[in-house]
Amino acid sequence: MVVAAEMMPVGLLTPMGADLGQSEGTVGLTLTITGLVAAISSPLTPFLIRAIDRRLVLIVLMVLVAAANVLTAIASSFAVVSVARVLLAIGMGGVWALAPSIAPRLVAVPSKGLAVTIVFSGVAVASVLGVPTGTFIGAIFGWRFAFWFLSVTAVLIAMLMIVLLPPLPAERSHPSGSLAGVLRIPGVRIGMAITALLVTAHFTAYSYVRPALESFASLSPGLVGAMLLIYGIFGVAGNFTAGPIAARSSVGILLVLALGIATTLTLAPAVATTALGAGIVMIIWGMLYGGVSVTTQTAIQSAAPITASESVSALWSGVFNAGMALGALTGGQIYDKVGARGTLWTAAALAVAATVLTVIELRSRRVKRPLSLASDDDSELEVSCS
Repeated sequence: MVVAAEMMPVGLLTPMGADLGQSEGTVGLTLTITGLVAAISSPLTPFLIRAIDRRLVLIVLMVLVAAANVLTAIASSFAVVSVARVLLAIGMGGVWALAPSIAPRLVAVPSKGLAVTIVFSGVAVASVLGVPTGTFIGAIFGWRFAFWFLSVTAVLIAMLMIVLLPPLPAERSHPSGSLAGVLRIPGVRIGMAITALLVTAHFTAYSYVRPALESFASLSPGLVGAMLLIYGIFGVAGNFTAGPIAARSSVGILLVLALGIATTLTLAPAVATTALGAGIVMIIWGMLYGGVSVTTQTAIQSAAPITASESVSALWSGVFNAGMALGALTGGQIYDKVGARGTLWTAAALAVAATVLTVIELRSRRVKRPLSLASDDDSELEVSCS
C-alpha cells in the first residue's frame, strides 16, 4: 500500500502536471519530497515510538497514509500536494522502518527468511497492482480518482490489521547511539552505500519512465500502463528469485543485479523504440530491480547483530528513501534539460558505480572474511552460537 501510494505519480505525471499547471519534472518532485521526509523519519521511528506496541503504530501509520491520499485527491495546487506528500512520507517511512523486523516475529524460525521475502514482495506487487491500476484508473476517471482509490484501500488495510495482527510489543529499548553503532560495522556501511547507489540509479530513470516510453516508442497511456504492469509482474518474479539466493550469497547476487541494471539502462534508449522493444526492457529491468530490496536488506542484516535488527531496518529505510528522493530530483532536472536519453544514461552511470563497489566488497569478503564481512550463512551461524 505505501509503495503504491509513494509511486503513484510515476504513472500520472502527465495528467497531474497538466491539471496543476506544472512541468512533468516539477510533478516528479513529489517523489523527492516523499523520499526526503521518509529518509529523515524512518531512522527516527524506533526512538519516537519506543515501547509502544508495533501493531498499534502500524494501524495509525496506515490511517495517516489514507489521510494523505485524500488530501492529494482534493488538492488544488502543487503546494497542497506537497503537504500531502509530507504526511504520506511520515506514514510510509514508519512502515518501511518496522515491517522488515516485524516479519520474522510473525512466523516460526524456519520461515523467517521467507517471511522477509514475502514482505519485500510488496514492493514489486505494488508495481503490478498499484501503479498500473492507478495509471488505468487515471486514464479513465482522472488522476484524482486514483488517489481516492488509494485512500479507501488504506482504510481497509488498517481494518484488516486490527483483526489479523497479534500484539507486537517492543522487544528492546533503542539507545541513541544504536544507529551510530551499526554504522561502525563495515558490512553495514558498504551495504548502505550499494543500496544508495542502486536506488538512486533506479529512481533517476523510473520516476520518468512514462514520458520516456512516450518519447522513445510513442506509446499511448494505455500501453504505458501495460508496460508498468509487465515491469511489476517480473519485479515480483525477481523478488522471489533473488530472495533465496541472497540468503546464501547476498553480495554475489547484488553484483548480478547491479551489472544487469547498468547494462539495461544503457541500452534502453536504443532498444525501447517499439512496443516490443519497450516490453523487453521493462521485463529485464523489472526482474533485476525486483531483487534489490530483499537482497540489500539481507546483506545488511546478516552483517549486524540480531538485536540490532529494527535499527538496521530503520537505517536501511532512511538510505533507501534518500536514494529515491535524490534519484527523482536528479532525474527531473536532467529530463527537463536534456530529455529521457540523458536521464537513463545518468542512471546507468550510477548503477556502474554500484557495480564497482560491489566487486570491491565481494573481493574483500573472499580475502578477509571476518564476521562482519563473512558469508551470510557463516555470520548467521556465528551469531546463533554466540
